[in-house]
Amino acid sequence: MVDFKIEVVVLPVSDVDRSREFYKNIGFREDVDFSGPGGFRVVHLTPPGSAASIIIGSGVTDAGPGTSKGVHIVVDDILAAHEHLTAHGVEVSEVFHDTGGVFHHAGTAARAGGPHPDRQSYGSFLSFTDPDGNEFFLQEVTQRGPGRISHVVYGSVAEVEQALRDAATAHGEYEAGELGGRHDENWPAWYAAHMARAAGLGS
Repeated sequence: MVDFKIEVVVLPVSDVDRSREFYKNIGFREDVDFSGPGGFRVVHLTPPGSAASIIIGSGVTDAGPGTSKGVHIVVDDILAAHEHLTAHGVEVSEVFHDTGGVFHHAGTAARAGGPHPDRQSYGSFLSFTDPDGNEFFLQEVTQRGPGRISHVVYGSVAEVEQALRDAATAHGEYEAGELGGRHDENWPAWYAAHMARAAGLGS
C-alpha cells in the first residue's frame, strides 16, 4: 500500500504579509517565503509539532480569501491552547463539546459549553479565524486508538525519558507478576511494544 500523507493545506488570503505575521505570532514556523515573477509568492508555515503545513501566498489558489472552513488542528490540552491564542490576541470561541456525536455538528447545533465532561479524547473543541475569516478548529486528542497512527514521534527528550520511565514501571510489574520475579531478557521488545501502545500505535 502506498502511503498517502497530508502535507499542505493551501489557504486563500487577501494580504500575504498580514496573514504571515498572524500565523507567526501564534507560533507557526516559517519554512519558506518565495517570491517569483508576476507577483507569485509562496509562504510555507508549519504549526508547532505538526507534520502537515499551510501555504499562503499570491497566485497559489483561485479560491476567495476566507473561504477555507473546517481545518482541524490537534492539541493535547484545549484549555492551554485557548489561553495561548487569547494571550496572542486571537479572538477564539469558548471551548465546547458536542452533546451526542463522535464529532461536532456543523455550526452550533448540539454544542455545549466547556470541554467534554470526561475530557474524552477527540471530544473537546474550539474555533478561531485568521484575518480573512479562514476558519480553524482545535480538537483535543490525548490518546489515539490502536492503528490510528503508524509511527511515534516524541516532542522532546523529556517526553522520551518519561515514556521510558513509564515503561520501566510497567515492566517491573510484569516481571513481578506474570514472570514470577524472573528477569525478562527480552525487555527491549517489551519496552518497545508498551511504548507503542501507550502512544496509540498498537503492537
